Amino acid sequence: MRARTHTRPHPAITDGVGIRLPWWALALPALAFAALLALILNPSDAHAASGTPAVAQLLTHVRQLVTR
Repeated sequence: MRARTHTRPHPAITDGVGIRLPWWALALPALAFAALLALILNPSDAHAASGTPAVAQLLTHVRQLVTR
């Protein structure tokens, strides 16, 4: 008995690229680049963060919630 062969459907049309980026995919890297460039051009504006870092505060709150 012969098995039936399946024919492939028509290949997808690849005339143009159908990929669209959201606006923020280009805006965020451009904004980060501009901020870093501004820090390089004027390093006196780059100050160290004062006080407790946000990550340390978050971990402290999580530890307090867990130990209660």
